[in-house]
Amino acid sequence: MAIAYRQQIDEDTEFALWKIEESADELYQQLKLDEDEKAYTRKLSKSKRYLHWLGTRVLLRKMLKTEEYIDCKVDAHGKPYLVSLPYHISLSHSFDYAAVMISKTSPVGIDIEQIKEKVERIAGKFMRPEELATITGHKKIEQLYVCWCAKEAVYKCYGQKEVSFADNITLYPFTFQHHDALQAKLQKGDVNIDYEVGYMQYEDYMIGYVKG
Repeated sequence: MAIAYRQQIDEDTEFALWKIEESADELYQQLKLDEDEKAYTRKLSKSKRYLHWLGTRVLLRKMLKTEEYIDCKVDAHGKPYLVSLPYHISLSHSFDYAAVMISKTSPVGIDIEQIKEKVERIAGKFMRPEELATITGHKKIEQLYVCWCAKEAVYKCYGQKEVSFADNITLYPFTFQHHDALQAKLQKGDVNIDYEVGYMQYEDYMIGYVKG
């Protein structure tokens, strides 16, 4: 499968989606891995997580247009980074899709989630009552997924642990569209950062993406 969707944010920043239709072996053959990565994949094999791990790495290779080995590590906060290439990256996956965002200039964050009604049951865990009060109308489930994906994207972009979606990330009211943006703020201690978070519905998935 080729890239299913690609969006240029600016001259230095883009994200893309990959629909995972290949087998694990087919994806694995498209990668160059070191011994540690090979050992890690053996632990994951035969799980959906394995397909997701492979899918994000294949998509990353396609976006960086390289056949060489990509040294992709994860820092102490769980944020992936490239050791020897000048890009900030963010990775996500959900069911049949992998998502990757890259930028030469700024930290980025992306999240993809399949839209399911269960989000309504947990909305109070990641949103404030005043945020929930703004979610109205017949597209309530989609709006809640915009909120989840936006907060997850901001969290990934900021790249530090110990951030509460409800307590530290505020979303300002927005009017739901299939492809739009909303305003967000991250506040924690002395940190006070404003973000403009893009979002879009793609088939039955929601994507949130942000550049720091």
